[in-house]
Amino acid sequence: MTSTSTLERSAGDRLTAVRWTRAQWMLLLVLCTVLALDALDVSMVGVALPSIGTELHLGTESLQWIVSAYVLGYGSLLLLGGRMADLLGRRRIFLIALSVFAAASLLGGLVDDPALLIATRFIKGLAAAFTAPAAFSIITTNFAEGRERNRALSIFTTFGASGFSLGLVVGGLMTSLSWRWTFLVSVPVAVAVVILGLKYIPRDKTAGQAADGEQQSGHDVWGAITLAAGMLGLVYTLVAAPENGWGSVATIAGFAVSAVVLAAFAVIENRVRHPLIRFSILKEGWVARANLSAVGLFGSYLSFQFILTLYLQSVLGWSPLGMALALLPAGLLVASSAPFADRLIERFGAPRLILTGLAALTLGYVLFLRVGTSPNYMTDILPSVVLLGVGFALAFPSINVQATTGIRDAEQGLAAGLIQTSTQVGAALVLAVTTAMVSGHGNAGAAVDAAAMLEQYRPGLILSAAVAVAALLIAATPRLSRGPRQPGGEPEGVVRNDVDVVQR
Repeated sequence: MTSTSTLERSAGDRLTAVRWTRAQWMLLLVLCTVLALDALDVSMVGVALPSIGTELHLGTESLQWIVSAYVLGYGSLLLLGGRMADLLGRRRIFLIALSVFAAASLLGGLVDDPALLIATRFIKGLAAAFTAPAAFSIITTNFAEGRERNRALSIFTTFGASGFSLGLVVGGLMTSLSWRWTFLVSVPVAVAVVILGLKYIPRDKTAGQAADGEQQSGHDVWGAITLAAGMLGLVYTLVAAPENGWGSVATIAGFAVSAVVLAAFAVIENRVRHPLIRFSILKEGWVARANLSAVGLFGSYLSFQFILTLYLQSVLGWSPLGMALALLPAGLLVASSAPFADRLIERFGAPRLILTGLAALTLGYVLFLRVGTSPNYMTDILPSVVLLGVGFALAFPSINVQATTGIRDAEQGLAAGLIQTSTQVGAALVLAVTTAMVSGHGNAGAAVDAAAMLEQYRPGLILSAAVAVAALLIAATPRLSRGPRQPGGEPEGVVRNDVDVVQR
């Protein structure tokens, strides 16, 4: 089975059709399934939070840790995971980490102790911190830059966004049986993907040689240690701040220690011959802007979903399945965009689509602020749901394409780790602030009616909208430098004669 996926300029300036083989399609399916599984897991657990809280007798702050433990593991080691995939082998890292993810999912569905449940979430986050950037860089090193890579990345990231959105529905179905199924359903899927991955993921080049043929010698051990310790401390301090207090000694000390360790990491990276992270990568192309956009996109949305899930189920009394079906249009919009995302990026350019997507998200958040204690679904909720679906469908694939365009193969894992770290650290930061604001407006357990609960949650809803506005302003700021081309679009101030121009 083959499919025309791109046009490349040959040595003789002729346009040659490039086709994907069945093996390439299967490779993409394996990698997309894992990203969707990661996103599905986060979304399903979000739906199950009220049921988990009821059965295990957990309050809002404790429930936050079920979400934040995953973010803690994921956000802390994404940069390290991406770079380790570059250096130690993407295939090896991917398969080992996915096996750990499956084992942690099984354990999480069986335990009764809240601490053990949170621990399994942390382990799953650690595993995903290696699978996600490894999968991303396997794509970027097996599909040529240009329309071919844009198409592959569009499908890949759309699977992730679809998994996150459709996870609301799957989570509702699973929670109607038992919240434990939101953990257990991932196990057979992960095992199947490991088996398929052994067959379809290409073996890496010989040890010590980068994907682009450059020699990689020596491992930055101290850089790896300080990066992991610094990120772990930073993300932990962020997610624990609502409980400890933002002005507490523990929070201030946590930020201070994390800053010192990360500063030591920066010093090490500037002195070693083969640094774990080359900081100048942030100056290339659109990397910095893409990462800031990712912070706003995912940070605002995860916090919005956290509040929305608790409000609709705990205050309005909606069932998990009823809530999931109400939010289904957003998931369907994201999932149905997969066949067209690469063509939209090619035609309009990733920067324009990011701007449009963030504008749709912002409008969706603002419209939802009208919701009262007896909302009408068609007029009060559905418009926001549709706008959120449109925003995610446009912005999420475009941000990922923008973040990796122009980066050499040997650093694709690093670029992938950067963009995914931005999404998770953004989620951790905004969710931590949201939880602090909600806690500061009363105790969820003490709220006696829908009006009191709505007022308690409203500051968090406003924060989601404000974060989206900030991301929108960043995306709208004109570039001041003449850098590499826009992903999926033409260059700024530079006339190019490459595939992206020829294709249009």
